[in-house]
Amino acid sequence: MCLYLCGPVHPKLIILVFSERLRIITFICYIATFQTTSNPTENMEERKVPEVILNSGKKMPAIGLGTASIPLPPHETLTSILIDAFEVGYRHFDTASFYGSEEPLGKAVKKALELGLVKSRDEVFITSKLWSSDAHPDLVLPALKTSLQKLGLEYVDLYLIHWPLRLKPEARGPADMLKENVMPSFDMKGIWEAMEECCRLGLAKSVGVSNFGIKKLNQLLENATIPPAVNQVEMSPSWQQGKLTEFCKQKGIHVCAWSPLGSYNSVYGTNAVMESPILKEIASARQKTIAQIALRWIYEEGASPIVRSFNKERMKENIELFEWELKQEESQKFRHIPQRRMFSGINFVSENGPYKSLEELWDGDP
Repeated sequence: MCLYLCGPVHPKLIILVFSERLRIITFICYIATFQTTSNPTENMEERKVPEVILNSGKKMPAIGLGTASIPLPPHETLTSILIDAFEVGYRHFDTASFYGSEEPLGKAVKKALELGLVKSRDEVFITSKLWSSDAHPDLVLPALKTSLQKLGLEYVDLYLIHWPLRLKPEARGPADMLKENVMPSFDMKGIWEAMEECCRLGLAKSVGVSNFGIKKLNQLLENATIPPAVNQVEMSPSWQQGKLTEFCKQKGIHVCAWSPLGSYNSVYGTNAVMESPILKEIASARQKTIAQIALRWIYEEGASPIVRSFNKERMKENIELFEWELKQEESQKFRHIPQRRMFSGINFVSENGPYKSLEELWDGDP
């Protein structure tokens, strides 16, 4: 506008000035684009995950990402996958000595801190587990220290007894989960005292159990100074665990659900959850994925799903379950879903072990 106010100007000069301004504007836009894409945290979609308060007073994100996989991806690949999970918004990660995923998870936590995906270790919740080969009072603390070394962390947020049984020392992998490797006894009282010591030492902020039924929980609570904060069990629309979850609520024990969507892998079991006609009907009506319907139901039951997906898009879908609710009539339909335990545990039943039948292993709920 100034060119015209100052009097007549040659048209070529106008074009020259305009072209120069256009180059400047283009350069500024390029710089702005570079700045917005160079920092991965600026393009992250903010996802707020609710937290539950455990009986230890510690807060735990209401959904966790599982890292169990057979076969396990190469460590570098798994670390990259877990960085994707951080970017999506996951802050609760579930691992175990048995899974072989502690080291890549630890590297992912370190990388997430370096990238600014999380500001401090306090923003991350890590669960690990005592494997059954180390289920002895003298082996609990060394096992946790080994896990911490692999994770590269000073503490875990939650440490669980993986199974209520002991296996032979050499039984470390999936192929070793055999009847002949089950030891005759399981010193629940002594092992739990060692778990409590891990908590007192600050190496585990909370302690809990996994795959414990009502009878075993009662037995544990009789002698516990620190009650278990969590019982992580198989729970899904196809294995709803109504009695157990109600008992845990009464005792102040939070339930985490492993395999909340069944499994695509025949090593683990059935895919009945994702194939349920009832869930498909609800998902279609609500314009949600079947997984979202199943996970939302678990959350509304008062439990926290530990869901495993190594696909970033499915990670995004699975975490989007907190800003909507199931209708009452939809929740009632879950009662009609056929029930079947996915992991039978038959290999843990042995004449030489503590459990002579599936009824004994699962406390009367096989």
